[in-house]
Amino acid sequence: MAEIDVLFKYLVDTGGSDLHLSEGEYPKTRVHGAVSIIPDQELLTKERIHMLLEEICDPKAFQIYLDTGDLDFAYSMDEESRFRCNYLKQKNGLAAVFRLIPTEIATLEDLNIPAVIKEFGHMRSGLVLVTGPTGSGKSTTLAALIDYINTNFNRHIITIEEPIEFVHRNKKSIITQREVPIQTSSFADGLRATLREDADIVLVGEMRDLETISLALTAAETGLLVFGTLHTNNARKTVDRIVDVFPADQQSQVRTMLAASLRGVVAQLLMKRSDKPGRTAVNEIMFANTAVSAIIREGATQKLYDVIIGGKAEGMQFMDEAIWEKLQTNMVSPQEAYMKAIDKTRFKKFLPQELSHLGDASGDNPLSH
Repeated sequence: MAEIDVLFKYLVDTGGSDLHLSEGEYPKTRVHGAVSIIPDQELLTKERIHMLLEEICDPKAFQIYLDTGDLDFAYSMDEESRFRCNYLKQKNGLAAVFRLIPTEIATLEDLNIPAVIKEFGHMRSGLVLVTGPTGSGKSTTLAALIDYINTNFNRHIITIEEPIEFVHRNKKSIITQREVPIQTSSFADGLRATLREDADIVLVGEMRDLETISLALTAAETGLLVFGTLHTNNARKTVDRIVDVFPADQQSQVRTMLAASLRGVVAQLLMKRSDKPGRTAVNEIMFANTAVSAIIREGATQKLYDVIIGGKAEGMQFMDEAIWEKLQTNMVSPQEAYMKAIDKTRFKKFLPQELSHLGDASGDNPLSH
């Protein structure tokens, strides 16, 4: 048993999500969104943190970390506990953050994700984007959707991830999981290769550069169903981000490609619950109908708001509506609703008197961008 497993065990036993180790600090965990020091632990000296990080890491990979200052990989403590490991360097020396990955893949029902999202699993081609800030549960939602497809359809699904978080076992489908940079050198290389690997569906863990986004659009156009993630908070910003990655002289062509291949956007935020410990997901859902395609081609993304509001019967949902529902059922506090909402004015009147100044300075919230 590795010495670091004692800390991992504490994290698991207390229901935490993340373990933070940093040279010159005490080990800390995040439980239900709040960070606190692990009791009865010594300060992490240079020697101790080096030993803790080295003992669970491949020697070659650890050397890369020492040389470059960054490393991502996954570590299994036992059959029930798997961690996404991010090694970094900071001003005081070595550091790492470990995220607990559930080994059981939750269903969309378990996650309280609207059932309409299953429709994306029935599609045969096109681009579906799952978006949200870091730590908003995008990977968990995508894993549940892939599991739904795996349970119900005969497909060949290729995932390109950094690192592999959820391990899928073949059910009705064949699932090929590839890790960057171990089994493929980059997201773009992995995506390029899928075109020769008889894939039906490809999951791209992160679409963060022009080459990957361009290849994802091409793959979606050639008949693959492509699931990708972006760090945007709503459907409009997602469309803008994809187009803005390209040089100005290519943007009109990209809008045309995106209009043809986009099938939908699922934006996700996690909100702290007020009725019990834990967090709940809220989603904005946009299906790309003819109106959405026309708006993308025109470049008039501000009109997407009206289409989403008007598309309720098709299963579309605007982010603020989803937040509003959670507030109405007292699942989240007025303050939490206000902080996460896009249109703050709608939620401001519910703030307790002592917090009503929150919106006065800027009237806005960096989270909503």
